Amino acid sequence: MKQIDAFVDSVYLNVGGNLKEIQELKAEMKGHLLEAVHELKLEGKSEQEAIELAIERFGGEQEMRSILTQLFQVQKTFAKWVLYCSVAFLILSLSIFGYVWQYEEQHSHELSMVATRIVDELKGEEVVSLEMKKEIASLVESTDFISEVSVYSSKKIRTEEDSMVIYNTDIMKPDYQYKRIVWSPEWLAHDFFPYGSGDKEWYVEMKHRSFDAFAGYVLLAGLTIFWTLFTIWATINAYHHKRLNTGWIIVFALFNVLGFVVYLLIPKWYRPKQELI
Repeated sequence: MKQIDAFVDSVYLNVGGNLKEIQELKAEMKGHLLEAVHELKLEGKSEQEAIELAIERFGGEQEMRSILTQLFQVQKTFAKWVLYCSVAFLILSLSIFGYVWQYEEQHSHELSMVATRIVDELKGEEVVSLEMKKEIASLVESTDFISEVSVYSSKKIRTEEDSMVIYNTDIMKPDYQYKRIVWSPEWLAHDFFPYGSGDKEWYVEMKHRSFDAFAGYVLLAGLTIFWTLFTIWATINAYHHKRLNTGWIIVFALFNVLGFVVYLLIPKWYRPKQELI
């Protein structure tokens, strides 16, 4: 029926979206309308009356066009938010990782300064004096990440092998040791790592709090979420441009942004010999 065809075409006239999906929806709408016309004719209505009444009951051209436009707009909005969220997670995870990395670099510099100062203060000394012990405690307390300082006489633990200097702190007790509790929330997945520095007279070993593991977890989680959401967005994008197939889904899943770049570079007329989804 030409009037039914004209009505369906007018409803989808300015609706944007995947052409295959639109054709399927148009065929479904036409089928419902023809079925309604057939039932109305069985009730005694003429063909023209049945067509007009079926279209009226279906909602009318303006109302249907408005509903369909909103439907496809929701789909586009959803796809945009998937992309925005993927980028947001990537930026957030990279920012946190970068901040923690800078934070640890700063602490590494402070560790070096504290160790160097202790070693310099002990030069020429035979034992760790009471004044030096107070100085070490003061240096440790001035930081918020050093949990332990152990001072060794290098003569007792220092060996040289193949032009390499080795300090074996396992064989001797320290000449002096200072400990304190450095607190941090468990969810930050902190750990304590050793740091050592010394010369021929004294060797200083310190344990310090580190958030390297936390930074690694955040980066891994952010990249995983970004990878997943970007793959979903790229798949939706290809679907709306009538280019989706199994091959592209695999490319997006394995190569992500690089795979999408390849997808953009390959001409639209090119189709791998795979059935469209």
